[in-house]
Amino acid sequence: MSGSDGVPEGGVYDWFRRGAQLLEQGHPAAAVQLLTRAAEVEPESRSIREMLARAQFDAGLFGAALENFRAVALADPSDDYAQFGWGVAAARLGDFETSAEHLALAVAMRPGAEHYRAALRQTRVTLAARAGAYGPLLPGAPGYTGEAGQDSA
Repeated sequence: MSGSDGVPEGGVYDWFRRGAQLLEQGHPAAAVQLLTRAAEVEPESRSIREMLARAQFDAGLFGAALENFRAVALADPSDDYAQFGWGVAAARLGDFETSAEHLALAVAMRPGAEHYRAALRQTRVTLAARAGAYGPLLPGAPGYTGEAGQDSA
């Protein structure tokens, strides 16, 4: 609920808790609204920024999610989840070099996290494919332009 001025009822902690609930219930766009308000009031709070980044990622706002994951990771470089989030958001934006760097850091910090390792493997496969490690793309494959491997007559 919100007051007549559009400000949600309660304080920053209430907004954070409700935003986390909304995210858990599958409503990331609604969570983004509350968590953005909380982050405006407490911009240095890493827990708010990380929850906001998660909500933004789930809402498909990958650029905004990357910025918030980056802010958390820069404030605490040992935060493996922020490094992971930075990496997966970068991958969604097509920046696989940055993705590989931050996913590798996350894996180094938590080698037992299979989802970290799986994301890193996928990013590395994408980088290798883009570098031609698996041969030329065949007609009909995503990214095929018809230019590579054509014979000149």
